[in-house]
Amino acid sequence: MSVHKACRIGPCDDPSTRTCVHPDRRSVYGITGQINRKCGMRKLKKSSAQMVADARAGIEEIESEKLISMLGDPDLVIVDIRDIRERQRSGYIPGSIHAPRGMVEFWVDPESPYFKEIFGNDRKFVFHCASGWRSALTVSTLQDMGFEAAHLKKGFSDWVRKGGPIEGNPDETDS
Repeated sequence: MSVHKACRIGPCDDPSTRTCVHPDRRSVYGITGQINRKCGMRKLKKSSAQMVADARAGIEEIESEKLISMLGDPDLVIVDIRDIRERQRSGYIPGSIHAPRGMVEFWVDPESPYFKEIFGNDRKFVFHCASGWRSALTVSTLQDMGFEAAHLKKGFSDWVRKGGPIEGNPDETDS
């Protein structure tokens, strides 16, 4: 047995057979289903990249320059769904609110015990993450729920590159 260089997950048999035995599952992959030629693991029905592309096709995407010009609009709510550690490390868009990615669907649902009043207002909601992938999936899901929102197309990293203002002091938290 050897470890596939592509997957580095665990002991694998001969890479030419495209089957792996992963220690956490103790089973052989490759007997049934499609096999990912990189590491011998079963191929997913849909990749995360395809999910993001599908989401982006059906949602409103806002470029960084446009969102920068919208800052100060009292009807705008910018929602940062990055992990709190990302927000602390990199700073955040002035006036944005933080909503953990894992709680967004519950926070916007008025029937949920976790509902947050801010999402009950008739305002323009723009969600963002670091690169636009998580926020695209989030906004697509929210639209499926009937909650209208947009997302920052290329995320916070593009916001920073385009000179968007940042609050917090990322320089102090990186040390």
